[in-house]
Amino acid sequence: MSRRKTERLLNLVICLLATRRPLSAEQIRQAVPGYDRDGDEAFQRMFERDKNELREIGIPIDVVRDPWEDEPGYRIERESYELPEITLEPDEAAVLGLAAQVWQRASLAEAASGALLKLRAGGVATDAPVGGSMSGGALELRVDTRDPAFPALWDAVRERRVVRFDYRASGSETVRSRTVEPWGVVSRRGRWYLAGFDRDRNAPRAFRLSRIAGQVAAVGKPGAVEVPQGVDLRAMVGFPDETQEERVALVRVRQGTCEGLRQLARAVHAGSGGWDEAELTFSDPERLAGWMASLGADVELVQPPDAREAVIRRLKGAAHEWVG
Repeated sequence: MSRRKTERLLNLVICLLATRRPLSAEQIRQAVPGYDRDGDEAFQRMFERDKNELREIGIPIDVVRDPWEDEPGYRIERESYELPEITLEPDEAAVLGLAAQVWQRASLAEAASGALLKLRAGGVATDAPVGGSMSGGALELRVDTRDPAFPALWDAVRERRVVRFDYRASGSETVRSRTVEPWGVVSRRGRWYLAGFDRDRNAPRAFRLSRIAGQVAAVGKPGAVEVPQGVDLRAMVGFPDETQEERVALVRVRQGTCEGLRQLARAVHAGSGGWDEAELTFSDPERLAGWMASLGADVELVQPPDAREAVIRRLKGAAHEWVG
């Protein structure tokens, strides 16, 4: 199934789950990306195929016929869609947790939230907050930005496409450009790595995503990368992590916010002017910077200087992307 079709089906499910009243085919056409550019006949054929495919995989789409309306309406009853309570063993929960980390980074989240925005703009009441989670836990979409390079690298692995990026080696502030044939993205001990063939070193290498600086650029055409038979990606990132001294960061936190940060801090002191001060232990300044940057205006990393500079670099990069 193509990515475009996957996005369209996902958005269709979100629309029909979120609406408080049945939606006409025309309302669905305007709300769901992938439909609004097609002609009338093409839309009807595509819409019928999509409904049938969703029903075949067990998603119940109800057709509601209102005697006061010319066209039928469509919706998904939450009670019929939601799964019953599921009990997982610890190892099963761990596997699902890892899959959830990948899903949180999926760029489908942005496209899905766009469907809800269109519904509201068209005057259709929805149960779900725009850009947030579906109430009741039916469907939750989040984007985790701790490693900004993840989406581009994930796409490159899927498309088998060469990438180029700037990389800061361990224990050094020097940043060098690397051209890599990506074989896979692997998580180890809470950190993400790219495993692949480094063309500059002419050898297989692993790269920690938190050390990638700036944007990841795709090089050449899709399909150019061949993953060797029998390659063990986990073994490639199985080297012992570099020894890093545990340090303490001083963070100003806006009062009444960031409860998760407060619980992880080793100490929180009442401050002034609407701010508190928290002490956080860390070892990787880039990883800490990604977390702090994701909290926006509710935090200010004061010390140490290298971690503070890492936050500033990330925020400047985000601002440049926004302006561009």
